[in-house]
Amino acid sequence: MTADSTPALVQNADTDGPAPAGPSADRGPRARNTKAYLQYVAAKIAGAAVSLFAVLVTSFFLFRLIPSDPVKQMTGGRPVSAEQLQSLRRQFGLDQPMWQQFTSYVGDALTGDFGLSFQFHAPVIDKITEALPATLLLTGTSYVLYTALGIWLGTRTAWRNGSLSDRFNTAFALTLYSVPAFWLGLLLIIVFAVGIGPIPGLFPTGGLDSGTGETGFAHVLDVAHHLVLPVVTLVSVGYAQTLLVMRSSLLDEMGSDYLTTARAKGLRDDVVRRKHAVPNAMLPTFTLMFVNLGHVVAGQILVETVFSWPGLGGLFYEALSVPDLPLVQGLFFVFATAVILANTLADVLYPLLDPRVGR
Repeated sequence: MTADSTPALVQNADTDGPAPAGPSADRGPRARNTKAYLQYVAAKIAGAAVSLFAVLVTSFFLFRLIPSDPVKQMTGGRPVSAEQLQSLRRQFGLDQPMWQQFTSYVGDALTGDFGLSFQFHAPVIDKITEALPATLLLTGTSYVLYTALGIWLGTRTAWRNGSLSDRFNTAFALTLYSVPAFWLGLLLIIVFAVGIGPIPGLFPTGGLDSGTGETGFAHVLDVAHHLVLPVVTLVSVGYAQTLLVMRSSLLDEMGSDYLTTARAKGLRDDVVRRKHAVPNAMLPTFTLMFVNLGHVVAGQILVETVFSWPGLGGLFYEALSVPDLPLVQGLFFVFATAVILANTLADVLYPLLDPRVGR
């Protein structure tokens, strides 16, 4: 080491000296955190794009494994000539090589065109648009109710851990969580729609409305009457999962030092729970909420089928029985896209609630 280098070392060791200039200069922790977050978001969006393309590929090949000829199914069992069958295959592009069908499907799907339905002879996107409001009404109503109920009961049971209400609510939630939703729906139809013995049915067995042509407030009441049983079915199964996750998360927080400090400051137990424990315990529940949000669009195929609900789930079941390949592929892509986008949104927002993620 030469003598000329000593002043430079001393100058660099001076922490009060000016920061080095240039493009490589550190612009502070806020800039670093913002850059890291943007990189995190970009990675999540890129992952979602890859997942969506994988869904496109899967939706095309998966349903072509069904051992059935959709063209023959379209004829309804009526005797038709080979020329007529060939004409139908040509009309729907089924006479083309598989690779050509695939490239056409991917190119059209990226523009929102999923082709014509074999069964309804209408654009697939139109059939999806028609059925979407009914699904959003059913699953959206259920989502709001079971999320609020699960968070509320999960908080109360965890805060009263070991009490009689905690043991009852936890056991009841575990029981409902293990029950298939369609089976519960059938049971509710038998008891409350068909009726048992002298007890008459209180609710309709299915459908969106009575089909009597009512309008205005009378139609709203009619739809609400038809909503009761399917909503009760979805809420009964859905709230249990939210309750169990919220309860487990809050139990993990209850032994934390910051809660002891809050109590030592003289804060009421209710304030400690609402303003300190619950916000931190909400992080796992927040993720679950967004996962379930994707299923609001995806619907509940078996529950909609059981209650003859005219939504996307019932439409998917009907299309799969033909099989109506364009409609099945379009619905499958919409279902998967809703789940992927909801999960991506949860991943993007999660670091805003927990700074340890994405930094």
